[in-house]
Amino acid sequence: MIPSNLRLVLIVLVIAYFVIILYLLKKKALTLRYTLLWLLSGLVMGILVIWPGILTWLIGLVGIQSNMNGLFLTAIGFSIMILMSLTSIATKQRQKIKALIQALGMLEKRVRQLEEKLEESQQK
Repeated sequence: MIPSNLRLVLIVLVIAYFVIILYLLKKKALTLRYTLLWLLSGLVMGILVIWPGILTWLIGLVGIQSNMNGLFLTAIGFSIMILMSLTSIATKQRQKIKALIQALGMLEKRVRQLEEKLEESQQK
């Protein structure tokens, strides 16, 4: 069981976490699409702080002996989810950048061709 003063501190920290996420969303530092994963992890943290018995029940269901091991496993699971999400985002951004570079290269080639035609027509 979590001591009441620790639970109060954790609740305040979870609320601060939500405020920071919503502030970043408002300032458009995060898009709504990517914010949902952070909000989901905050919701799970809040639920586990308010009702720590859920974590104890889940740990017992899986067969983990120690609550701390279960807590670490949960934290590692969320970290892996967030890392996978960020890796997916980075991959999509890289593909978009590659397509933009290719389009820019084609446009530059087209501009050069048009400039050459313009110079030829002016020389005549």
